[in-house]
Amino acid sequence: MTLLTLRGITKRYPGVTALDGVDLDVESGAVHALVGENGAGKSTLLKIVAGATAPDAGTMAWDRRPVTVHSPREALARGVTVIYQELALVPGLGAAANIYLGMEPRRRGLLDRGAMRAGAAAALADLGLLVDPDRPVQELSVAQRQLVELARALVREAKLVALDEPTATLTAHEVAHLVAQIEWLRAKGIAVIFVSHRLDEVRRLADTVTVLRDGRRAWTGAAADIDGPTLIRTMVGRDVVFERRPPGRAADPVPLLSVRGLSRGWVRDISLDLARGEILGLAGLVGSGRSEVARLIAGIDRPARGTMTLAGRPFRPRSPADAIRAGVVYFPEDRKQQGLVLGMRIRENITLAALSRVAPRGWVRPEAERELAAAAAVRADVRPPEIERRTAHLSGGNQQKVVLAKWLLTDAEVLVFDEPTRGVDIGAKTEIHRQIRALADAGKAVLVISSELPELIALADRAVVLREGRVQGQVRGALAPEALTALAFGAA
Repeated sequence: MTLLTLRGITKRYPGVTALDGVDLDVESGAVHALVGENGAGKSTLLKIVAGATAPDAGTMAWDRRPVTVHSPREALARGVTVIYQELALVPGLGAAANIYLGMEPRRRGLLDRGAMRAGAAAALADLGLLVDPDRPVQELSVAQRQLVELARALVREAKLVALDEPTATLTAHEVAHLVAQIEWLRAKGIAVIFVSHRLDEVRRLADTVTVLRDGRRAWTGAAADIDGPTLIRTMVGRDVVFERRPPGRAADPVPLLSVRGLSRGWVRDISLDLARGEILGLAGLVGSGRSEVARLIAGIDRPARGTMTLAGRPFRPRSPADAIRAGVVYFPEDRKQQGLVLGMRIRENITLAALSRVAPRGWVRPEAERELAAAAAVRADVRPPEIERRTAHLSGGNQQKVVLAKWLLTDAEVLVFDEPTRGVDIGAKTEIHRQIRALADAGKAVLVISSELPELIALADRAVVLREGRVQGQVRGALAPEALTALAFGAA
């Protein structure tokens, strides 16, 4: 049975048409995948379904009856729950309080905490999460927080649950558990809209797939009727080959950056070398210590023991500013919280780390800033390169490119990328890969952390594998996935 019907949905923003006449049908008890490049209109469509954004044109029907949803509260009342990438939970409150937020049970006019805890515990147990309902959600993992949001949907008796990139930051085990919960929702007759850039998950999990491209619906059909290459070609309008690009130059024999015995907390005795002209992959499972090593190199954290040298001289950054001045920059995994100031314009974000070039006497020269930012935006392939747009309004892929543009202006010698393409579509991913390889070919030293083995295999000239905070081994030459996996799991 068709639960949700959208016809001719159109949404325009100044200078941009986010959605242009999009049709969508979502069935009860089915998983409908929504795919497309960053900026294709997926998030805008979810916001319209959730009542957070009003369309400029088009109609919506619920249970085959025409409806107009004016607010998220109205959407919730109809049984619509949207779980965004940035989870809508209150960190300091317990799981039970978050689950019942806005619909707290009362007894004789007073908050019924017992009923709230019992209801939350039952909903969480249905999803396989056995935690204290009073435990603050800030103490839970990302995967556990997602289940808290799903439990809230169950308590609200949701008829449609939309998940926006739910697996982007999860481990393989957590992904498998979440997929099982989505299948359980489908079995209960709940409609699911599933947004993901992981096309293997889409084809495995979805009953129906809708592809958006440039704000229009490019294709809708059964997931079984489209193969991976065709799906990618439909998304981006061209063939995309995700393959290894050979180095354009040989790496220097003398390391530019040397790390010896670096230790902090449970990360111990990390040693590695990084030369000009090479891309070194830092592999391992989530939680193996990869990001902790990157933060030590970037001066965000200070080591308890160990030494680093940069171009043969001692390198002891006491802060990220120290590292930047020395020529070492860090692309954080969480671009929204750590890489950008979302309230600023693209222009301001791009020039933030290179203000001395546009404000030599402490005052920003507007024309110089615009010229520098515009050139950097084009170089990093920000689309469209409209530098006066608010960064918060960009797609994930374009936000990542703004971070890239910012650090390119510093002309750093060592660049550390932590999950450079997480949450980025296949088209933007290949462009970011091209940029990273071009940096190495220009003589820069590049360190790349990625949880995606195909990405490391495509990018890295060699890889150091971490396990439980230590170096487990190194793979040189052709990076075989079996060798990387064996080291990551301690089976080598």
